[in-house]
Amino acid sequence: SGTVWTASAHVITAVIGSGVLSLAWSMAQLGWAVGPPVLLAFAFVTYYTSILLADCYRSPDPVTGKRNHTYQDAVAVTLGGAKVWICGIVQYTNLVGTAIGYTITASISMVAISRSDCFHRQGHDGPCFASDYPYMVVFGAVQILLSQIPDFDRIWWLSIAAAIMSFAYSFIGLGLGMARTFEPGHSYGTATGVRIGMGGLSQTRKIWQVFQSLGNVAFAYSFSMILIEIQDTLKSPPAENKTMKKATLVGVVTTTAFYMSVGCFGYAAFGNNAPGNLLTGFGFYEPFWLIDFANACIVIHLVGAYQVYCQPVFAYVEGHARSRWPKNKFVSHYFRIPIPLLGCYKFTLLTLVWRSAFVVVTTIVSMLLPFFNDVLGLLGAISFWPLTVYFPIEMYIKQRSIVRWSPKWIGLKALDLGCLLVSMAATLGSMEGIALSLKEYSPFKS
Repeated sequence: SGTVWTASAHVITAVIGSGVLSLAWSMAQLGWAVGPPVLLAFAFVTYYTSILLADCYRSPDPVTGKRNHTYQDAVAVTLGGAKVWICGIVQYTNLVGTAIGYTITASISMVAISRSDCFHRQGHDGPCFASDYPYMVVFGAVQILLSQIPDFDRIWWLSIAAAIMSFAYSFIGLGLGMARTFEPGHSYGTATGVRIGMGGLSQTRKIWQVFQSLGNVAFAYSFSMILIEIQDTLKSPPAENKTMKKATLVGVVTTTAFYMSVGCFGYAAFGNNAPGNLLTGFGFYEPFWLIDFANACIVIHLVGAYQVYCQPVFAYVEGHARSRWPKNKFVSHYFRIPIPLLGCYKFTLLTLVWRSAFVVVTTIVSMLLPFFNDVLGLLGAISFWPLTVYFPIEMYIKQRSIVRWSPKWIGLKALDLGCLLVSMAATLGSMEGIALSLKEYSPFKS
């Protein structure tokens, strides 16, 4: 029953997430000469390959062919073989990883609210420390409840609410960055970003952070892994691929405008000292109530975004279980509970236990690896090439029977290879950052 507007809301909810908060830091690593072109390049690649992927929702014809309800279904029908398993492993690993990343980010924002109020009362140098573990538990408890919503199509309202929140905190971050930018007496950044040498970074450290920033930008644009699942919520006519292409254009153009604005003004506001998280790194202290509101919007947005990314995981596991054990009562027997104003809620023991366990595990892993920039960079790096570039290009070549060594084939393969090299660099940079952070971190200690 979905439309271009509900699909656009899903896309914006999926794309404008915690990634926007790291863009000022990423710009500081890349500088004015490289940062904006990199953002635009990722936007173009994401849009172009998403258009290719939208045509793979139906096979063999993009309009009249059989529906592929999931990304993995599309790969199975079009490519087959071992690539199906590779796709499934990469896709669902990244969906789980994104849930972990969003739990970390939401808890950081909740901690920032507590610290912001403390700084307002006791001054900017006050002893305002807080553990993020209790907030992770709270976020996990909320997700256990929301995870019981039966399927993806029924959370359209959550996506719309989350999209509104993402606009809200992006505008606040943009406004604060603009206000600070126009204040005199501070650095506005440099052409090459954080400098090497005296008072700056070593050459090796600079390279690692540039690589990590590429992963952060890639994460900011990652939604291809759920594009087919979003497209599966659309009504027809008009043809789903036409509607999805319009929704993708709306989503990518909207998010790119925000990303360029927030990233550039955030960098101009803080120069090469831009914080890793624009709204929780305390580059801004006042007005404290606006910082609190922005971080509350982040939390609400991530509550919805978590579900957008996790519902495909839930559906995959439960669908596999029903097909394998169709008569098992744990899997297929529905319990019904009448809820005033909301109708009858039905569930199986499998959905109750499995979804709750999933949230508990992702929450525990988040407690073990609470590194914002490093985790986001790694997630973006390992998902960008295979899911956003490789599989869409390979399926498009196969579906359209593009002749090997033709100009179009060469162009697509060159794009594929270039993105692979970028993803490899970003993966190495993010892994090095996590390894460095682990040396100074003790799990489950405030």
